[in-house]
Amino acid sequence: MVSAGQNSVSGQKYVDESWDATILHIDMDAFFLSVELLDYPQFRGRPAVVGGKSPRSVVTSASYEAREFGIRSAMPMAHALARYPRLIVIEPTREKYSQASQSVMEVLHDITPMVEQLSIDEAFVDVEGARRRLGSPAQIASLIKERIREATQLPSTVGVAATKSLAKILSDRSKPDGIGVVPANRTREYLAPLPVNVIWGVGPKLFERLNNAAIHTVGDLAAQDPVRMKRWLGVTGPQIVQLARGEDPRPVEPRQDAKTVSVEHTFDHDITDPYLLEKNLLDLSYECSRRVRNEGLAAGGISVKVKDVDFSTRTKSVTLHTPATSGAVFFEHTKHLLEGLMSQRWHPVRLLGVRADRVAKPVEQSEAQESLFDLEGSSTQTHSEKDWDATDKILDDVAQKFPAAAIKPATLLRHQRQARMSDG
Repeated sequence: MVSAGQNSVSGQKYVDESWDATILHIDMDAFFLSVELLDYPQFRGRPAVVGGKSPRSVVTSASYEAREFGIRSAMPMAHALARYPRLIVIEPTREKYSQASQSVMEVLHDITPMVEQLSIDEAFVDVEGARRRLGSPAQIASLIKERIREATQLPSTVGVAATKSLAKILSDRSKPDGIGVVPANRTREYLAPLPVNVIWGVGPKLFERLNNAAIHTVGDLAAQDPVRMKRWLGVTGPQIVQLARGEDPRPVEPRQDAKTVSVEHTFDHDITDPYLLEKNLLDLSYECSRRVRNEGLAAGGISVKVKDVDFSTRTKSVTLHTPATSGAVFFEHTKHLLEGLMSQRWHPVRLLGVRADRVAKPVEQSEAQESLFDLEGSSTQTHSEKDWDATDKILDDVAQKFPAAAIKPATLLRHQRQARMSDG
């Protein structure tokens, strides 16, 4: 593992050389599981995962002890349990992850405004403008880890380099709970002996093709002629050669707003009952809208996704005339989208999902939201935006204080009764 204050190639001690390595990649360690272990400390040091307990669920996050058995994120839960039958499975609590992520990002924004959030648990930051105030990039990386630990009690790993691609490589190779540093002038030297698949864009198939061509290391790839590589691999060829040579001009681009918020559910058994489908759609619509509201955002579009019994995936979307936050408005749109998908092809449904698209901060917090009754063609608005806000706020407050509470919209309860009646 490369560590701050060391020569990244030989391990020989040097004075801190990281001053020109101003791009940091911060990645939380086994994020979802680490958050859950705050509430389940008895599972620390044991093979454990976060995910649904249904055999059809997938692993969301795996402990490093579980990884020793070959268990990885996105692996079907049935496969994970087959590898280690005594595996501890913790069901996800999504609200906790959003809160932890927000705390992490607040720490980063306190360091510098140059934060490019990639996902809920990782981000790039450019600390060029923070060096005079906080020290070298290596010192800033250590400070970031310390502040994240203080704010969240969670471990993180930081890669420190002159380029995005190398910073990401370093954070991957310095886990868990580490700091990887490569000074700018040692970038190519560090990369040369690494396996070629550390380069962004080199997936399993391309990795095999490169190996068959005797290109095994990053150094081998860096030595290739970009023109020849373009003839062989198209535009990907010169791009991966450039990255292998340590050339990555992409800047850190701050992203203030999320683009999408999605929720989905994989059923234990394929669903054919339209009432049960609509009941689950309503539940997902309210959950998705709640997450959007919790971030202080609004949705500019809504999508519905279904995965059929043959694993084919279909989606249908709509653009909203006015940004929406209400669960009732979400459901009115998703209901029509699902009807459209199922009329195209009726298949048993394996997975159902709802996604809020073009999610951003509302232009004005007081801007009127599209009324549910307007959607239904009524010329008289009998419910105001404030009415929906009040209803949603009650549901949000209850969900926050009592996560397991069974308080849901009355329409949802009606559909639950219909589903029970249809089951006989």
